[in-house]
Amino acid sequence: MKRIFAMAAPALCLLLTGCGPVGNKGGTVSLIYGAATLLSVLMLAGYCLFIKKKDPWFLLLFSAVMVVDAGYLALSLSDTLAGALMANRVSYLGATLLPFSMLNIILDVSALRRPRWVMPLLTAVGTLVFLVAASPGYSDIYYKEVTLATVGGATVLRKVYGPWHSLYLFFLVGYFLSMLIVIVHAQRKKTLRSPSHATILFLAVGVNIGVWLLEQLVHTDFELLSISYLISELFLLTLYLMLQELSNAPAQALPADAPDQPTQASADAERCSYLHRHLPELTPTERMVYDLYLQGKSTAQVLEELNITQNTLKYHNRNIYGKLGVSSRKELLALALQESAQES
Repeated sequence: MKRIFAMAAPALCLLLTGCGPVGNKGGTVSLIYGAATLLSVLMLAGYCLFIKKKDPWFLLLFSAVMVVDAGYLALSLSDTLAGALMANRVSYLGATLLPFSMLNIILDVSALRRPRWVMPLLTAVGTLVFLVAASPGYSDIYYKEVTLATVGGATVLRKVYGPWHSLYLFFLVGYFLSMLIVIVHAQRKKTLRSPSHATILFLAVGVNIGVWLLEQLVHTDFELLSISYLISELFLLTLYLMLQELSNAPAQALPADAPDQPTQASADAERCSYLHRHLPELTPTERMVYDLYLQGKSTAQVLEELNITQNTLKYHNRNIYGKLGVSSRKELLALALQESAQES
């Protein structure tokens, strides 16, 4: 984690200090895009090299940011309209994959279940949005007219928007709102480990919303989102690594009010009673995991049934064990079966 931040922090500071009145010094735009692209490549490489347990959504996020920044860089260096439009398509490819990966990361970190229809729907919507955004040069539905211009040595596209241009606007707004709703819902359901985790998620989403709103209000030939995406990467990676460290930590001690275990018979009775009293403290998702364990489901079956990742299941396990005063699934099942037998 420290190595990745050591690689990212200096370059990010350089980017932030170099972005003042960019629209008036377009000669530096290509340099800034180049630095952003290099930083995104380094962050992807750092994640692949230094993170042992890799998450596919983070690999997609880091790759998408790299593609977006590379597209912006190629566009700023293009000398033909065809080349500029191709670079524009590349940047839109990354820009449609990026919120998709961010939302899935937030769902995993928030330990929330995905309905089975969500992934096909998001994939279909993202594909449609990309095809429409990539249509300039073949159709006028996204841009009615598009021409090439040079601002201070950097190439930009001058566009007259077509009837379907607002589709990408609704696409981004929909994703941003979905991310905020997921975070608020996770906070209310207490599936986030602490308020600080919710704060980090809000910052990761909020920085993009703020920059996007700024771009709608202030005209500039520089895409500020190329910087905000990198900042969001760091926020999300920080939280992910924090949760990984927690899941790899030694099993937590029993709660202070958990009963001692002086003799086997009396201890088991007391611990069964403790488990029964604290079952209502489980969140709905934790209770689903608990019930699946009692049904004899394996880890693979639980993951498939709830459509969650292994890291998310570990997070739920730690919460369940801590609340019910056990240290392993074997111990949990033994006490749960005893508790059920006593009730019957």
